[in-house]
Amino acid sequence: MSEYIGALDLGTTTNRFIIFDRRGRIVGEYQKEHAQIFPQAGWVEHDPMEIWHNTGKVIRRALTKTGLTGNDIVAIGITNQRETTVMWDKRTGQPHMNAIVWQCTRTDEMCRNLAKEGGQDRFRAKTGLPVSAYFSGPKVRWILENVEPARYGAETGDALFGTIETWIIWWLTGGPDGGAHVTDVTNASRTLLMDLHTLAWDEEICKTLEIPAQILPRIVPSIDSDTWGTTRKDGPLGAEVPVCGALGDQQAALVGQACFEVGEAKNTYGTGCFLLLNTGEAAVASRHGMLTTVAYQMRGQKPIYCLEGSIAIAGALVQWLRDNLGFIRHAAEIEPLARNVEDNGGAYIVPAFSGLFAPYWRSDARGVIVGLTHFINRNHIARAVLEAVAYQALDVVEAMQKDSGVALSSLRVDGGMVVNELLMQFQADILGIPVVRPKITETTALGAASAAALASGFVSGWDELKSNWAMDKTWQPQMASGQRAKGIAGWKKAVERTLNWIE
Repeated sequence: MSEYIGALDLGTTTNRFIIFDRRGRIVGEYQKEHAQIFPQAGWVEHDPMEIWHNTGKVIRRALTKTGLTGNDIVAIGITNQRETTVMWDKRTGQPHMNAIVWQCTRTDEMCRNLAKEGGQDRFRAKTGLPVSAYFSGPKVRWILENVEPARYGAETGDALFGTIETWIIWWLTGGPDGGAHVTDVTNASRTLLMDLHTLAWDEEICKTLEIPAQILPRIVPSIDSDTWGTTRKDGPLGAEVPVCGALGDQQAALVGQACFEVGEAKNTYGTGCFLLLNTGEAAVASRHGMLTTVAYQMRGQKPIYCLEGSIAIAGALVQWLRDNLGFIRHAAEIEPLARNVEDNGGAYIVPAFSGLFAPYWRSDARGVIVGLTHFINRNHIARAVLEAVAYQALDVVEAMQKDSGVALSSLRVDGGMVVNELLMQFQADILGIPVVRPKITETTALGAASAAALASGFVSGWDELKSNWAMDKTWQPQMASGQRAKGIAGWKKAVERTLNWIE
């Protein structure tokens, strides 16, 4: 009897295949990076064929390392970098151009023109999103306008569009020979083309962006007992394995953290921060700078929604301190440096290097270091860097609570920075709630595995997934309320100093 679930984690820089057992523990894994392509300033691309070939390599290597075969895998779940856009020829499987990555800014002017006609929020009531170069829809429009074979293929019905999970599912299940052309609701909700309430492509928006319906994938639940297809015997798994779970990476982390109840939230501390709050069956419209998005959906059940707050600079601020200022040689050195002082000495750093993201959305802002005196030394600066990450998360949590009326009872955390215990304690202090780190910090891949495990019946239900989730450590708030209020007031004042810098 097959005893394992496979999770494909298709990230922005790396493809990984991780094999989990029934308890959600990692049995084996393998990863491989792919090239980051920068054709010109602000443009970011990936080679879709490289991502597909690397997918095959990581699957084969992970199986070889563990001594398992495809026949030992019950089902496959996929999680992916969201918004990254691929268009290809369904007859040959050849991409019409490189994938346009979520970070790419080539559609800025197009989005400004869209916003001129109806405001930045012209599609928000339907999609939960502002008009932004971040999302897939404008990227599709750009390809159709600038790549003639893609435009011709769209007219003849031979071109297909998809985000990265769509592209890989298509190949895994047959490619040109009958591959499934699907996208799950979480990824579809990041295109600017899907109606959050009907979970269908919106005809009016597609018409506005001049995107033909025939290139769009079929929208499916994230957790789907009606399997989209099986992997091919001549494919990387060497066996017919159901492909039945898919989630965008941040939603996958929410599932991997078992945040299944209204008011449960997770924050991923990576290069930036992504904080997601489960709002249940209500798609809460944000008036305070959050994105409304689908958290997950199981076949036959209503979708679960969340509010998302994205912070541009978190771990990247530590890298800046290391690479640009030379304060430290390794990222891990920042914690002992910051522990040499009891507080920030009155100094604050606001890392608005390319403007402020959630909840402010101010492109005119630029970074500041404020409150400097003769007393301040490198230890205070190191501490202010860590505190800036926690304060930015506080801004997002406050905005989410205003939008949803839901008060957080705790915050589950994951990502590279959660090894920094000083940061985690300060985060608990500044939020005034417990901060909880799980034993398995590979929560994104675990979320994809959980989706496939639920869809295939490998686990009995949500309760079993909850019981698999295990806490590693909890930080309780310890700061006095007066000290907390004073620190927050200083931060808010520092944020004000960043505004209106760019005329």
